[in-house]
Amino acid sequence: MIASIFSKSKPINFLIVFFITIIALLAALYLDPESEINALSIFKLLPVFIVCYLSILLLDFIVNKNSLSQKSNFEVVLFSVFVLAIPQLFLHQNLVFSNLIILLALRRIISIQKQKDTLKKLFDSGFLIGLASLFYFWSILFFVLIFIAIFFYAEAEIKKVITPFLGFISIYIVAITYSLIVDDAFFSAFTWSPSISFDLSAFNSAQFIIAITMFLSFGLWSSIFYLRGIKNKKKTFRPSYSVIFSACLIASSIIVIAPNKNGSEFLFLFAPLAIIITNYIETIAEKWFKEVFLFALLVIPFILLFL
Repeated sequence: MIASIFSKSKPINFLIVFFITIIALLAALYLDPESEINALSIFKLLPVFIVCYLSILLLDFIVNKNSLSQKSNFEVVLFSVFVLAIPQLFLHQNLVFSNLIILLALRRIISIQKQKDTLKKLFDSGFLIGLASLFYFWSILFFVLIFIAIFFYAEAEIKKVITPFLGFISIYIVAITYSLIVDDAFFSAFTWSPSISFDLSAFNSAQFIIAITMFLSFGLWSSIFYLRGIKNKKKTFRPSYSVIFSACLIASSIIVIAPNKNGSEFLFLFAPLAIIITNYIETIAEKWFKEVFLFALLVIPFILLFL
């Protein structure tokens, strides 16, 4: 029953996802000791909620535009329940904005496969990832994804290798110019610190342990079938699937090295992981197993609300 609801793209699915995201927003306020659930606090987080929901819509666009699933809506509902599993991310707006920009960059990176306006897409990708890094520094690691795409999609010509750097440098020139004009300083627009921490003690709570276990178990199991299934895809689509898996690995590395581990860094993982798990769900032949698999994914985040 659950599988049949989301197996096809329907407007009702996005309404369900919308309400799940609202529940996540309310949960974030409830878990924050410095906030209260009232109209004012909800209004303050409204821009973050809008950006998060736009990220879900953008994910659906990327998946459908590039045939990364069988035109189901599993990926959007998975993204929303992942957010519900770690709702604290709503309290860290810079990272939410950074993730939306990374998804925009991912859209441009995957579109390189069409071999049209390649240099423009490479420039845009570098520019967007540079912009995302202004909000959250370690999103800069997704810059590697551009060169992975070049390896899969196009010949590594000098101009194609240099172009992403030009886009990346451009956004930093703009940021420095803004700093000079507004604050008469070189780096006032840069609010981050490129530090690293491998201390995982912040995740030592029932909520994080269960959520991380869910991501690892379902993610690793689905990844095995995802990687096996790439060779069965049409030749033109295989690079896109490889790029998504690479994005998942990059997002995982950000979680490990993030200096301030508060759960929000998991947001970068949600989109590629949702696509990987969606592809596995679509291959499950046994209806009962598909229902159990989906039921567990949907129910666990709701159970975490009561811990």
